[in-house]
Amino acid sequence: MSTSNENNFGVSSILERGTVNRTSVELLTLKDRVAVVTGGQGGLGLEMALAYAQAGAAVYCIDLAAQPNEHFKHVQKEKAGQSLKGRLEYVSCDVTKQDNIWTTVGQIADKEGRLDICVASAGVLKGADVLEYSAADFQKVMDVNVNGALFAAQAAGRAMVKHNARGSIILLADMAGNIANKGMHTTAFNASKAAVIQMARSIASELGSKGIRCNALSPGYVYTEMTKEFLRDNPSLEKEWRSQNPLNRIAKAQELQGIALFLASDASSFCTGSNMLVDGGDTAW
Repeated sequence: MSTSNENNFGVSSILERGTVNRTSVELLTLKDRVAVVTGGQGGLGLEMALAYAQAGAAVYCIDLAAQPNEHFKHVQKEKAGQSLKGRLEYVSCDVTKQDNIWTTVGQIADKEGRLDICVASAGVLKGADVLEYSAADFQKVMDVNVNGALFAAQAAGRAMVKHNARGSIILLADMAGNIANKGMHTTAFNASKAAVIQMARSIASELGSKGIRCNALSPGYVYTEMTKEFLRDNPSLEKEWRSQNPLNRIAKAQELQGIALFLASDASSFCTGSNMLVDGGDTAW
């Protein structure tokens, strides 16, 4: 829980108390905090997890595979060699199974004695012409992108309440939840991310009284393994994607670290129910 000392920063503290014990930069620290990140084995999930670990948090990366891949192991080893206290752990769990994710997150929180941060970033992308989109593919996208986000947020919220934590829940959405991406046949993905954005608002409204914040994070086009695979199958799209935002480029995954750290930390203590667009200005046009 927040204390008066934790709020002793800014101009008002200088004027009222004559001193501050935290600087604005120190608001971004996650020292001694505990985070769970679904879809944390790679992509934006691992990128965000690394940012949290480098800021001092113990981060549990949850993904479907029984064992982490070599990319994760390499990042985990590199982080272990750094002087900061934070660390990366791997846990296998299927986010589409409500009981499983509730149990997994609950066990992590009980082991650590707290849970401060949850990022629901597990997601899939299946493209097809809207008139041919199969029920099975549509359901798969919804199961992972929508149900998985809800179940993770539920699990985290329950653990935060149990351990009396004023936590932050971040649901990974997409600019496709705000617009229909030009030239892409991704009705199910777009619909799922629109649902996630509204889910974040609803969760924020319900859990605010418990001191728990919830926000959606909507990136634009970002180079991840998932998007690279999509571009391999649709090579003409890369130039078009670049042209669709004022910065005329596709984001690097690490460019999401800053906003992810902001949303997880005390720096965003009055930010909840928001949809944070990080799209290079794509939706501005």
